[in-house]
Parts: sequence; C-alpha cells; structure tokens
Amino acid sequence: MRPCKRASEPCGALALVALAVALCAAASAAEPARPTHSIGPMQWLQRMNRALTVLDYEGTFAHSQNGKVQMLRIIHRVKNGVVSERLQSLDGSGREFIRRGSKLTCYLPDKRVVLVEHMPPERPLLGGIPVIDAKTARFYDIREVARMRIDQHNTRLITVMPRDQYRYGYRLWIDRSGLPLKIQLWDGGKRAGGHVIDQIAFATLKVRSHIPASAFKPGISTAGYRWLRTDAPAVHSGKKVPAWSAHWLPPGFHMAMSAAQVMPGSPGPVDHLVYTDGLASVSVFVEQHAETPPRGRAVESARMGASYVFSTFVDDHRVTAVGEVPARTVRSIADSVRAESASVGRLPAGRFAHGSPP
Repeated sequence: MRPCKRASEPCGALALVALAVALCAAASAAEPARPTHSIGPMQWLQRMNRALTVLDYEGTFAHSQNGKVQMLRIIHRVKNGVVSERLQSLDGSGREFIRRGSKLTCYLPDKRVVLVEHMPPERPLLGGIPVIDAKTARFYDIREVARMRIDQHNTRLITVMPRDQYRYGYRLWIDRSGLPLKIQLWDGGKRAGGHVIDQIAFATLKVRSHIPASAFKPGISTAGYRWLRTDAPAVHSGKKVPAWSAHWLPPGFHMAMSAAQVMPGSPGPVDHLVYTDGLASVSVFVEQHAETPPRGRAVESARMGASYVFSTFVDDHRVTAVGEVPARTVRSIADSVRAESASVGRLPAGRFAHGSPP
C-alpha cells in the first residue's frame, strides 16, 4: 500500500497493499523440503489465492519496511457473490480502507480526506500476492524449497523468482489451508543473495462462519472531511485526448488497460495505462500540464514503500509511472511513453518491447 499524496495520485489496491502489509512472526528452523507428488508449487500458489479470495476471515498483520513496523487489521467476507473488505491501521495514521464490490473508500484522518475510487472486483485488498498462470510462469522460477514451522503451523516455503532484472520475486510461507502466514517481496539485484523489500506475516488469522455487515463500517467520524471521487466513468479517447502507449516493455509485459479518467485536481481527463506480466505491474498516468513545463529534462523520482515513482514531461504532458518493480523498469517505461500520433519512424512495438531499455 502506498499513501495517497495528492488527489491525482493512485490509491488503488496495489498502492494500498505496499503500505499496509507485513508482519513479524518468528519462524523456527527449516527442514529440507521433501518431494511432494500430490501438489506442486504452482498448485500451492493457486490454493493460496483461492483461500484469500473465497474464505471469510479476519486477522491482524504488520508491515515491516525500512526498520519500521505498522500493525493492521483485515476483515474479508464474500456474501451472495459480493466481496466486502476492511483494512484498518491499528497505529500511526489511523487510516481505513473499506471495499464493497468494486467500490473502494479510503478514509484518511491524517489528511481529513475521504477518497472514493474503483478497483478490480477480483483483486483483494491483500494485493501484491502472486497470481500466476502458465503464461506468466515462463518469466519466473517457481519452487518449493523448504518446510518450516511458523507460530505452531506447518508451512511450505514457495519461492517465485524472476528470470531477469526487470521485476521482483516473492518468498511465501503457506499453511495447509492455503492461507499465507508470511510473504516477502524479494529483490535479487545488487546485494549479494538479494534482500527483503517488504515482509508480510499474520499475527492472528481466523476463518469465520459469519461476519456481520456492521464489521465493514468505518471506525472514525468523517464530519468536516473533504470527499474526493475518482470513480467517475472512464472517458473514451477522442480527438481531444491523444492515445498514449509505452514503446519499450520488459519481456512478457503487455498493456492490460487503457482508459481516460476524470480525476480530482487535474485540468482534464487523465490517460491511465496499466502494463503487466500477469504478476508485476506498472501504472502510467498521462495528464495535460496546466502550465508551461520547465525546459530541459525535468524529472522527479521517489521510492514510496515497495513502489518506485518516476515523473517526466513528454510533449507538454506530465507522464508519471509507478510500480512495485525495480527503478530501471519504471523509468524505462515512462521514458518510452509517446502519443500514438508521434510514433511514426519508431521501432515496431514487438521488436522494441524485447530490446534493451532506452
């Protein structure tokens, strides 16, 4: 989960989870993994995602990052096919995120703001968890590497490691029910052996037979709060809104979404592009700049939790890319964004997509 810095900045599931997830559950010594003939590592990942999606449960967890730990609470329910979720900070900002179906409401008491937006109905607030199919698996090495005891639970350690430098990997401890007791976002880059960027682990986790609707009401008063809505219908691109696309993508990445949206604080519709390999993803926002952009290569970059944000100007438009991937991936995608009308003479997308970053 990443915090919402301004109205035009994404506050979606991916952003929410990087800030809101991870916890410290101590693991005892690991024993070598024995061959498992009945179920392989891919099937364990599928079981985990099903458990997180269809079960009714509540639990507490912490987000460990850069030496800081934030405790949070999650409640998840599926009733008549509609998913309800509540993610609540138990310390610090006191922020809450309540989702009903595809509608997500972010309560930000530290800013006295309530932000309402849409999110994919199939994606839980506990996002950032590997959802891998056979096509995506080509770009990752997936293995069961050990069996471990965590808080008196037997778990299997499944690793999902990228085959190149353009994405991060995962280490997941999954119990027999399919629920993950601990998750690490793993950077196998410059440091010897790699290092943990984010860590997720449940302190308490209980499957419930009944969760009342009252469990999904905010615990704070919103009197005097400012309400911002980004859940307006998408505006289809027309003559006044150019179509944009990235002309460099890492192998396996493709455009998953392209739409123009009305967002608070922006002078006009904002083009929103999402690129993904099925697991890792990068969101790109293109907006008309209200003033004359500064001359030269004006860029801004920042790391927000597990995500990297990069912003630059292209043809009097601000291009902002954000994703839970290495910095070079975000920067290269943002630098390659062009209006389709300006793409004449560039390399065909298919060839450029598998070349070296610009």
